[in-house]
Amino acid sequence: MSSSCGAPEQTGELPAGVDLGKETVLSGQVTAGGSPVGGAFVRLLDATGEFTAEVVSASDGCFRFYAAPGEWTVRALHRTGNGETKVTADGPGLHAVSVAVG
Repeated sequence: MSSSCGAPEQTGELPAGVDLGKETVLSGQVTAGGSPVGGAFVRLLDATGEFTAEVVSASDGCFRFYAAPGEWTVRALHRTGNGETKVTADGPGLHAVSVAVG
């Protein structure tokens, strides 16, 4: 029996059918010392700091959230350390996010 957090599998590629003219996508990578960090818990917090969603970064550190336009905090938690970054998604499109942990 394997345990899983239930988070969707993450990859660097957007799934087919994602319309960046209509959807707001926060996509990025978790790093430590410039190297990708897989297995980090990546949390999306709204403008008030409330938890909205969580995924686990892929082996290459990639993660992705589908969100509404607005102010967001992306927080990464990993055994090597934690980090966070703020992102403003003014509207639909791909919004790049980088989170360093350490």
